[in-house]
Amino acid sequence: MAERELTLKITGMSCASCVAHIEKALSEVSGVREARVNFATEQASVRFESTQVAPGQLVKAVSNAGYEVLTEKVTLGVRGMSCASCVGKIEQVLRGLDGVLQANVNFATEKAVVEYLPGVLDVESISRSVAEAGYEALPLEEAGVDREKADHEAKVKELRVKIAVGALISIPVFFGSYPSLFPWVPDLLQNFVVVWILTTPVQFWVGWQFYKGAWAALKHRTSDMNTLIAVGTTAAYLYSIGLILFPSFFEAQGVAREVYFDTSTIIITLILLGRYLEAIARGRTSEAIKKLMGMQAKTARVVRDGREQDIPVEQVVPGDLILVRPGEKIPVDGIIREGYSSIDESMITGESMPVDKKVGDEIIGATINKTGAFKFAATKVGKDTVLAQIIKLVEEAQGSKAPIQRLVDKVTSYFVPTVIAIATVTAIIWYLWGPAPALTYALLNFVAVLIIACPCALGLATPTSIMVGTGKGAENGILIRSGEALETAHKLTALIFDKTGTLTKGEPALTDVRAVDGFNKETLLVLAASAERGSEHPLGEAIVRGATERSVGLFDPQDFSAIPGKGISARIHGHRVVVGNRKLMVEQGISLNGLEDEAQRLSEQGKTPMYVTVDGRPAGIIAVADTLKANSVEAAHQLHQLGLKVVMITGDNRRTAEAIAKQVGIDRVLAEVLPEDKAREVKKLREEGYVVGMVGDGINDAPALAQADVGIAIGTGTDVAMEAADITLMSGDLRGVVTAIALSKATMRNIKQNLFWAFGYNTALIPVAAGVLYPFFGLLLSPVIAAAAMAASSVSVVSNALRLRRFKPPMEMGLEGDRKVAVRKELDFSEKEVAHHVG
Repeated sequence: MAERELTLKITGMSCASCVAHIEKALSEVSGVREARVNFATEQASVRFESTQVAPGQLVKAVSNAGYEVLTEKVTLGVRGMSCASCVGKIEQVLRGLDGVLQANVNFATEKAVVEYLPGVLDVESISRSVAEAGYEALPLEEAGVDREKADHEAKVKELRVKIAVGALISIPVFFGSYPSLFPWVPDLLQNFVVVWILTTPVQFWVGWQFYKGAWAALKHRTSDMNTLIAVGTTAAYLYSIGLILFPSFFEAQGVAREVYFDTSTIIITLILLGRYLEAIARGRTSEAIKKLMGMQAKTARVVRDGREQDIPVEQVVPGDLILVRPGEKIPVDGIIREGYSSIDESMITGESMPVDKKVGDEIIGATINKTGAFKFAATKVGKDTVLAQIIKLVEEAQGSKAPIQRLVDKVTSYFVPTVIAIATVTAIIWYLWGPAPALTYALLNFVAVLIIACPCALGLATPTSIMVGTGKGAENGILIRSGEALETAHKLTALIFDKTGTLTKGEPALTDVRAVDGFNKETLLVLAASAERGSEHPLGEAIVRGATERSVGLFDPQDFSAIPGKGISARIHGHRVVVGNRKLMVEQGISLNGLEDEAQRLSEQGKTPMYVTVDGRPAGIIAVADTLKANSVEAAHQLHQLGLKVVMITGDNRRTAEAIAKQVGIDRVLAEVLPEDKAREVKKLREEGYVVGMVGDGINDAPALAQADVGIAIGTGTDVAMEAADITLMSGDLRGVVTAIALSKATMRNIKQNLFWAFGYNTALIPVAAGVLYPFFGLLLSPVIAAAAMAASSVSVVSNALRLRRFKPPMEMGLEGDRKVAVRKELDFSEKEVAHHVG
C-alpha cells in the first residue's frame, strides 16, 4: 500500500475544541492512519493510504464537520488536443497529482478546470504536468481573451494553408497513382518515384500534427485519434514505398503494381478539412462568452482632485467618483451619488425595459446609461464586478461535465484501443482468407477501419451542446452553474416556490379602499394616508405610497401617535383620524357598524385590513397585501404546460396561503412552515418520488435550495446570491424559471441527437469498413470515403449543437389567445380594483 501525507489549510476554527472535532472527522475516514490539526497555524496534517482515500474525501470530511478547507481553482487553456481520448489522458495525469481535488477537461472549449490545495501544488506544476503529457497549458489569465482569439485564428490559418498545400499536391498524386486509368497524364507523373516525392511533404509536413500527437500518446503508453490516422496513413505510405523498392516480393504475392500514395494524401487533407470546419464551428459555440466579455467598458471618466480624466477601466479603484453621460456604458459596479437616470440592464438581467435609478441606488457595470448624466462611487472593480462573476460562472459551467458526458468519456477511453484491435483482426482475416490480392485488401480495409472511427464526434457531442446551452442561458439572464444542473433541470417533476419575495413582490402594497357612512373613497384615502405619513411601519408606508402613486394630495399630520401592535392616530385638518386593527377599535370603544364582515372577506383573500375612523366614527376599511409579481400566474401556467406540479411554501397561515395559491394556480400549498423546516418539506417531496426544484431568494432559503435536486435563486443583479444555487435568475421575473427548464430540455434533446449520431455512425460504419458487406454485396469502403465520412461526422455534431442558438423562451412563442387574456385579467385584478375603488 502507498502511504501519503497531505497538509490542509483549514478555515473556520474558533477555539481549541475545533481541533478535536476536525481530527475526529478526519480519523473516521477509512484509510486515514493519522490526523493532526494545529490551531495556531490553522493546518491539518493527514497521513493516509492513497489506494483507499482520495484527497477529496478528506476535504469533504472537514466540510461535513462544519469547517472549510482552503482550495483554489484555476482554468487552463489547453492546446494540442485532437480527440476525446485526449480528455481522459489529461484528466488522468491531473488527478494523479498530489493536491488535485478535481480536474475536468473540456474538449470543445479546450480548457481544463482544476481544483487544488494551494499549499501542496501550484499552477506552474499543474501546467508542467500537462506539458509532460504532450500538450500545452496556460492559466486563462495568462492566455487572456486576446491570446485565446489569436491562438484560434493562428490555428485556423495554419489549417487553411496546410489544406491548400495538401489539396494542390493530392490532385497530381491521385492521377499519378493510376497511370493505367489516366494514360494522358505527363510521363513524369507516371513515374511512381516522382509521386513518392510529391507525397512526402503532405505525409510529414501537412500531417505532422498526427505524428506529434501519436508520439505523445505513445510516450504515455496510450493511444488516441492521432494514432489511428498516423498508423493508417503511414501504412498506405510505406506499402507504396515497399511496392516501388521491392516489386518482385509484391508480384510473388499476386499484387498488382498499384501504389496508394493518393490514399495517404487525400485522407490527411480531408481530415484537416474536417478539423478546419470544426474549428470554425466551435469558435461560434463560445460566442456567448465573447459577447459578455465584449460588454466591458474600456475606459472610465473619473473625478480625481476635482478634475475629470479618462483612464483605462483596469485602473479604477473602489471609492473613485465616476461621471457617466447619456448613451455611455457604465464602467464598473457602484452607487449613484449625484443625479438620476434610466439605465438599460437588459444585457445582465434579460429585462428589456430600462430601470430608473436615483441617488443611493446600485448600478451594474457594462449596463448602458440611457438618459440623464450622473456621478457614482465605484464599489466593485475588476474580477469582483457582477459581469466578471457572470463570465466566471458561465466559463465554469461550460467547462463542467454533465453526468451523461462522464459515461461517454468512459466509453471513449476504451474506443481507440478497441478500434486498433478491430483493424488488426480485419487485416489478418483479409490476408488469410480474403480474395487475391489478399495483401492489398488487408491493407485497404485495415486503413479504412482506422480512419472511419471517430472519437471526435463522441467527444464533441455533449460539451458543445452544454457550451451553447449555458451561453444561451446567460443571454437570457439565466446563470447555470454546471452541466449537471443543466441536465437535472430537464428531469424536474415538481417545483416549489417560496411565497414572499419570489411569487410576490416581498413588500406590502395598497389593494383596497372601502368607504362607509357618507365618506367617499378619495377622502378616506387622503385622511388615512395623511395620518400614516408620520408612521415608519411597512403597512403605513404602503398606504402612503399607494396614495402617492394615485396622485392624491396629502396633508401633514399633527399630534401623531403610534400605538405599538395596534395602529396610529393623528389630527388631520382638524379631524382626529385613527387607523388600526380591531383590537384598537375595541379599546377606543368605536362601533364598527358591520365592517367586521368586510374585514373577514379581505382577510380570506390574504390581505391585511385596517379600520379607519374619523372623529370617533367608522369611515371605512383600507387593505394592504404583499401583491403577486407581474408574471407569477403566467409562469405557473407555463410550468403546468411543461407537465410540472407547482407547489408553494410559506410561513403564512393556511387561509392567507390558500388565497394567494388560488390566484396563481398553485397545485399544492405548504403553509405555516418555519424557515428552518423548509428543507425538511423539500426532502419529504423528494421522498414521494418527485424530482424537486426549489425557487427562492438564494439567501434565506439556502438550506432548502441545497436540499432540492435543483436550487434556483431569484436575484436582481447586484444582490444575487450566485453561490447559493444551481441556477440563478438575474431578474425577478419568474418566467425565467420556465425558460431555464425549457432550455434544459432543449439542450438534453440536442445532446441525445448528437450521441445518437456519433454512436450510430461508429456502430454502423466500422463493420462496413472492415468489409462485412463484401460477402453479400461485393461492397468495400474506400479509405478516402472513410476519411470524408469521419470529417463530416464531427462537423455535423458541432453544427447540430449550434442549432441551440435559435432557442427561444416559451413566452416568446406565445400563449393561447383566450388563456393569455385570462392570465392578464388575473394579473391586473388588484390594481384595477384599487383604481376603481379610489375613484
